[in-house]
Amino acid sequence: MTDPAYDLVIRGGTVATASDVMEADVAIRGEEVVAIGRDLGPGRREIDAGGKLVLPGGVDPHCHVEQLSANGLLNADTFESATTAAAFGGTTTIISFAAQHVGMRLKTVVADYHALAERGAVVDYAFHMILADPTEETLTIDLPELVGTGHATVKIFMTYDRLRVDDEKLLDVLWAARQNRAFVCVHAENHGMISWMGKRLLEKGFTAPRYHAMSHPRASEAEAFDRLAAAARMLDQPVMVFHVSTKEGAAAIRRARGEGIKVFAETCPQYLFMTASDLDKPGLEGAKWMCSPPQREASDQEAIWRALELGDLQVVSSDHAPYRLDATGKFSSGANPTFKGIANGMPGVELRLPLLFDAMVSKGRLGLRKFVELTATNPARIYNLPGKGSIAVGGDADIAIWDPDREVLIEDGFTHDLSGYTPYAGRSVRGWPETVIGRGRILVEDGALRAEPGSGRFLARDAGEAARPLGTPSPEIALLLG
Repeated sequence: MTDPAYDLVIRGGTVATASDVMEADVAIRGEEVVAIGRDLGPGRREIDAGGKLVLPGGVDPHCHVEQLSANGLLNADTFESATTAAAFGGTTTIISFAAQHVGMRLKTVVADYHALAERGAVVDYAFHMILADPTEETLTIDLPELVGTGHATVKIFMTYDRLRVDDEKLLDVLWAARQNRAFVCVHAENHGMISWMGKRLLEKGFTAPRYHAMSHPRASEAEAFDRLAAAARMLDQPVMVFHVSTKEGAAAIRRARGEGIKVFAETCPQYLFMTASDLDKPGLEGAKWMCSPPQREASDQEAIWRALELGDLQVVSSDHAPYRLDATGKFSSGANPTFKGIANGMPGVELRLPLLFDAMVSKGRLGLRKFVELTATNPARIYNLPGKGSIAVGGDADIAIWDPDREVLIEDGFTHDLSGYTPYAGRSVRGWPETVIGRGRILVEDGALRAEPGSGRFLARDAGEAARPLGTPSPEIALLLG
C-alpha cells in the first residue's frame, strides 16, 4: 500500500484568509501547508472540519511575558504559561519584549531573555527590544549587532519616569534605527500631562483605581502622536504607534498617514470592549481593569472601530501584561495603594481572538476576512514574519480550527495564564478555536495542551518592507545623509 501523500489533512472546512473564503481541504507535510483544494488525497491523520472555520493561527505582536518592570516587578507569566494561553486562544505566534532598563547592557538582556523563551515557549516567538537606556554603546554597538541577528524591532516609551526618552533621545533612537534598518514601536503619551495630573489628583485625595483613567488626560495621546509623527517625518523613519485609545488619537494617525508619513498603528481589545467606567468599582476592585493608556468612552470605541475599518489602524494586539491581585503583582507597593502604586496591565493573550471573533464575525462587525487581516495577516506582514499570518502553499502550517457556533461564558479561572483572573469575566462569546496547529504540530486538541514546553521556535527576521524609509527625509537630514 502506498504511503499517504500528506502527514495531516484538514478536510471539508471553510478556509478563510484576509482575501478569500472557500470550501477546501488543507494538506500539511512536515511543518508546511503543501496543498489547498477539494478532494485532496489521504493523510496519515485527518481532521474532519465540516461545519468549522479553518483560519490562520493568530499573530499577537504585543505581549509582555516573563518581563521585569522598571520598578523591579516580574509579571505573572512564564513563557510556558503565556504561550500555553496563546495557543488555547488560537494564537500561534507572539512577539514579546526583551526589556532593557537603565544601566543594563542590551545584548545581555536579549541573551537572558532568549534563555527563558527557549525553555518554555510552546508557540513560535520573536522579540521587540525595549530601549530605556539608549546610550552610545547601546545604539552604536549592541543595536547593530542584534538587528543583524534577527531582532528587527525596538520599543521606546515617551512616558514613565524610569523608561521614557525625551525628544532628543527619541531622535537618537529613530536615527539609529534608520541607519540599521530597524523598526521602531512607541508607547506615545505626553509625560508632563500625565505627571501633572496624577500629582494633583493625589493632592485632592482622589486615590482609587477609577482615577487612573483621569490621570492620563486624553489630550496626552494625540499630542504625543503628533510629536512622534513630526520626528518620524523629519528623519523619514517608519514607526508603529502602540495601543491607540482615543478618537483624537485615531484622528492624529489618520492625519499623519494622509500627510505621507509612514506611521502604522494598533489598538487592543480593552479599547474596543471596555470604558473608563469599568474601573469604577468598590475599594481596590477596579485594579483589575487598570492598564495604560486607560480605557476611554463609548464614542472612542466607535472611532477606533471606524479607524480599523478604514485601515488607519492595521492591527489589534492584546498588550498582554498579567499581574496577580496580590503583593507579588498589582499590590506590590502595599495593602492600600493609591492608583499610582498599582501595577498597570491586564491579561489578554488568550481572549484576544475569541472576543474579536464574537464581535467581528458572530455579530457581523467588519466580517471574517477583516478579522483574519487584523489579527494574523497584517501583524505578520508589518513585522516581517514570513510564512505566518495566512494559509498558503509553502507557508507554515499554523492553523486554528474554529467552531463558529460554540458559545462560551468567560469566568475567572477559565484562562491559562497565571494572573488568576480575567478582566472579561461574565462575558459570553460565540465562536471558539477548538483545534490549534503550529508548524504542523498539534498544539491544542480536545481541551488539552499537546505541545511540549520549549517546542516553540525563535523567528529571526529583518525589519522588512513596512519599516523601510520612503526616501524623503527633511532637507536637514538629507544633508546629514550626504
